[in-house]
Amino acid sequence: MIAPSSPDNEQARLASLHKLELLDTQADNGFDRLTELATRIFDVPMSMITLVDEDRQWFKSRQGLSVCETPRRISFCGHVVADGVPLVIHNALKDARFADNPLVLGAPFIRFYAGYPLFVESGACIGTLCLIGTLPRAFDEGDMDRLRLMAALAEELVSLHVLRVQMARGDA
Repeated sequence: MIAPSSPDNEQARLASLHKLELLDTQADNGFDRLTELATRIFDVPMSMITLVDEDRQWFKSRQGLSVCETPRRISFCGHVVADGVPLVIHNALKDARFADNPLVLGAPFIRFYAGYPLFVESGACIGTLCLIGTLPRAFDEGDMDRLRLMAALAEELVSLHVLRVQMARGDA
């Protein structure tokens, strides 16, 4: 297993993430509808909106997965955040970065992964919208374009959250 690295702007990225005041917040219907839609559109058993913190990836919304976070060092999404570009793994058992990952060898038995980076206004990549399957599968350019559009919606939901927080404080 190859653990994800940290991006060069890690401290600024973490500051941007924490400034959102989104980590460890209650469930939100908008985020949950988006991940539910993602599981249906892509016919995958799991999808998440992840926020990658210093030592963990926390799931703002999740479908098909009972845990609310996993360690960053074993996360697939950490690789997306480190590189700032989408990542598709057609078969995790055949990818040296993930073949011996505990999330591949054990529950939830990840075989397929597609993650699209989520960016905030500062330009920092804070997490992903990701799809997970338990069987290897193809993912074409049309699929990537649909995932990109859904990730853009997730970014808008993050912006709306920030606006709500500012309004509640009287900052907006």
